[in-house]
Amino acid sequence: MTTFRGALLIAVALLTACARPVDPPSAPRSEPSVTPPATESAAAHRVRLPPTTGSFDYQLGGAGDIPGLAVVVRDASARPMPGAYSVCYLNGFQTQPGDGDSWLHNHGEAVLRDAHGSPVRDPDWPDEYVLDPSTAAKRSIILGVLTPVLSACADKGFDAIDLDNFDTFKRFSDATTGHIDEAGAVELARSFTALAHDRGLAVAQKNAAEAAEIGRRTIGFDFVVAEECAAYLECDHYRQAYGPHVLQIEYTDNLSGSFRDVCATADRAPLTILRDRRLVAPGSAGYVREQCP
Repeated sequence: MTTFRGALLIAVALLTACARPVDPPSAPRSEPSVTPPATESAAAHRVRLPPTTGSFDYQLGGAGDIPGLAVVVRDASARPMPGAYSVCYLNGFQTQPGDGDSWLHNHGEAVLRDAHGSPVRDPDWPDEYVLDPSTAAKRSIILGVLTPVLSACADKGFDAIDLDNFDTFKRFSDATTGHIDEAGAVELARSFTALAHDRGLAVAQKNAAEAAEIGRRTIGFDFVVAEECAAYLECDHYRQAYGPHVLQIEYTDNLSGSFRDVCATADRAPLTILRDRRLVAPGSAGYVREQCP
């Protein structure tokens, strides 16, 4: 026979069980096409990615407002294009043409040196010195010079930065001619990305297809600006890491076939264009711009 106290305890237990909230069934989730990086910050969630449809131009040699452009990349010295997703070019791992002497005189310890102590130039761009991100002290110097440039991109109203020459650690790997430490390059890229995200700017990985997974997962890059990935059979590396968020540029002087052939490949980016090598301004002699349909 149940006592009054026992009955009371049973009743309380039943009421507590009934009052406990029941978790609703989980709704099905669609998986994102791009795996977010493990180091993604809260600020990164506030950045806006470029559209994957519409027209696109790469205007480093001269800006021009082409009617209807959806995405445009311009030098940091230019202004964003009204109405277009505008990407600000930032040479984060080499000096800009014309700035080399200033770097040597004022920040020479952050310039890469060869085995003889001579500053290293990019052989393809001999008016650019290669920067050396191998130590925290050197990275601090580089960031001290270029953070104001990055901040100016945000202040002007750009949506993202195109962080150029991240691939120097791939191109300069011999101590005799100048060696870039991969770990240092990754740390510098992480610092640039954190600064950009804090200012509301998305960050594009520039080239270095072999490092696409590192760029996406470790550094936290948001999308890609890929030059000549069709010419070098690299486009699939970017597609696997970043999905459709790739801006692809091919050049007229380095096509293995026709541009139509490029457009027909399965791994080309949704926004793929053909440009003249000098990237001259619209309307200038030699200007070429075609886009895959």
